Amino acid sequence: MIRAEADTPRARGVRRWLREPLVHFVAIGLVLFVGHRLLQPDAGLSAARIELTDDDLRQMSVAWLAQGRPPLSPDQMKALIEARVREEILYREALTLGLDKNDTIVKRRLAQKMEFLAEDVAQLREPSRDELRGWFAPQAARFALSPRLTLRHVYFSLDHGGERARETAARARARLESKPGDWPGATGLGDPFMFQEYYADRSFEQVAQVFGPSFARAVFQLEPGAWRGPIESGYGWHLVWIDAITPGRIPPFEEIEADVKAAWVAEQRAEAKRKMFEAMRERYQVVLPPSMAGGGAPADGPVARTAR
Repeated sequence: MIRAEADTPRARGVRRWLREPLVHFVAIGLVLFVGHRLLQPDAGLSAARIELTDDDLRQMSVAWLAQGRPPLSPDQMKALIEARVREEILYREALTLGLDKNDTIVKRRLAQKMEFLAEDVAQLREPSRDELRGWFAPQAARFALSPRLTLRHVYFSLDHGGERARETAARARARLESKPGDWPGATGLGDPFMFQEYYADRSFEQVAQVFGPSFARAVFQLEPGAWRGPIESGYGWHLVWIDAITPGRIPPFEEIEADVKAAWVAEQRAEAKRKMFEAMRERYQVVLPPSMAGGGAPADGPVARTAR
């Protein structure tokens, strides 16, 4: 009776299942896992360790004091530590969930940090004076100083004179023909101007910023020492007296050595960053969609390949 029950199909299936190697493997693994957790109940927590060093605490204290605050109290330090731990936990959990993937802001921030890293890596040697002088010679035009002038003007408003403003300005010029530029009665011939009546040592760009480019081009072509005009600006018409014009020039190296060095350093840093990026760029292949065919062949790199 007992033998018959042992030979039932169900019993034979259980015996066959118990002989499977996979079942043995899973059972052994389960025993080892349970035994390990029983012997070392805190082992699973060690991977999530957050450690703050004395240097971390000092940096937190320095940052606090740099804001003009009094020294940290124990409670304030505890609050800062809790804030740092909270930030670290949220950061790690965000990485675990993949929240850093396909995030434009994160990508831009990391790219920006790579730019900063490239600048840090590109620590430049100190150039010699002869080297700077040799670098300056073929590109001295980069350091050219633009012409500058000093002008006075009498303003005639379109709002007040309308189309007759130019004619009024022309008649006023006739009255100023024999007068010097600093004649006190000059401004009384025109209208009040919202800005200045006298501009000393201004560049073309500075004059254009106030009166417009066409006015600036006109006054930089005038000869000093006489009333000229009328010259039109965006505000109306002007009679102009040029006190002096300083021609543009290229200053000697000794006069602008500090500026030359700053430009040399900027160029060397930019070149180092360019070479660093080109070396990284060689490791990638850019694959464009078919709609961009004809817009330029993708650049191939030897290592990384983007998926189609």
